[in-house]
Amino acid sequence: MYKKILVAVDGSETSKLALAEAVRLAKAFQSSVRAVYIVDSPAMLFDVGYYDPTELRKSFIQAGTQLLAETEETLKKDGVTQESALVETEGIGEDVAAALQRDAAKWGADVVVIGTHGRRGLAHAMLGSVAEKFIRQATMPVLLVRGPAKD
Repeated sequence: MYKKILVAVDGSETSKLALAEAVRLAKAFQSSVRAVYIVDSPAMLFDVGYYDPTELRKSFIQAGTQLLAETEETLKKDGVTQESALVETEGIGEDVAAALQRDAAKWGADVVVIGTHGRRGLAHAMLGSVAEKFIRQATMPVLLVRGPAKD
């Protein structure tokens, strides 16, 4: 059924749950998993004082590279055929959801597994902002993984 499973990772607890769900699917269908970390280009902020967006981007890339290495080890340990990719948003208008859609389509993902709340921005009432945007533009099935209920 699902031979190519793409999972979005960002280091959040919900992202870890999404990875675990992707592993379960991969084992059930003898599928391969592609773990993707999206690097969002830092926007120019004019009212926050001086900062260097290139240094911020470098730190995002470093964090993503480390997380993907850890994710690869997890997938290998679970015996899942895997690969990973660090993907950067392109141009001014592309956001994280669009970059994820671009990569999923390019790779030919049969399904995308994504957590409903990640580390980006304030959580929406029902879905995280990236997950919400992604399902609106996805061209393949999407499996949303919710985090634990909060008191």
